[in-house]
Amino acid sequence: MCDSDQLARAALQDPANIAALVQWWGKGVLHDDGSVDRGAVAKIVFGDTKQRRRLEALTHPWIEERRRAAWASPPDGTRALVLDAPLLFEAGLADQCDAVIFVAAPLALRVERTAARGWSAAELRRREESQMSLDEKLARADHVLENTGDLDALRAEVHRILSDIVESHRQKPGSGRS
Repeated sequence: MCDSDQLARAALQDPANIAALVQWWGKGVLHDDGSVDRGAVAKIVFGDTKQRRRLEALTHPWIEERRRAAWASPPDGTRALVLDAPLLFEAGLADQCDAVIFVAAPLALRVERTAARGWSAAELRRREESQMSLDEKLARADHVLENTGDLDALRAEVHRILSDIVESHRQKPGSGRS
C-alpha cells in the first residue's frame, strides 16, 4: 500500500523541499530544531490557493516518484497495489486505478475525529473547501464505505471490497492494471 499522507509528511522532511519552503515563506515555517512546522505551512496553503498549488507542485512529483519506485517491484504474492490518497482526484491519479473506494463519514464525526488532531471545525472546513467537493468524490467513486464504526469494522469492509475488486479483475480478459 502507498500511503500518500505518510509520503507527504516525508516530503516535508527532505532537505531540498525544506529549503524551498524557507525560500518561499521564510524561517517562520520551521520549528526551532529546523523541522517543518506543518501547522504554519497549513495556515499558508489552506488560505491561499496559489500557495497550495505551489506546495503541491513541489510535493506531488516527489511523492509520485517514491510511489512508482516502491511499486516497480512489488513483493511476490502481491494481489493488488493500493493507493491511499485523499487528493486522488485532484492529483489526477484516479485514471491509474482500476477502482476507487471512497471512505465517507458524516460531518459531525469528521469534526470529532479531526478535533483529536487538534483541528477546529473551522480548520476542517477550510481544508475541505480547498479540495474537490465530497459530493463530486462520491459521484466519481466506484465504491463508497460509510466509516461510522470502529477501525476493525472499516478494515474488514475494505478487505471485502478489495477482494471483490481483485477477483473481478482476475476474471477480466486482457486486464493488465492493478
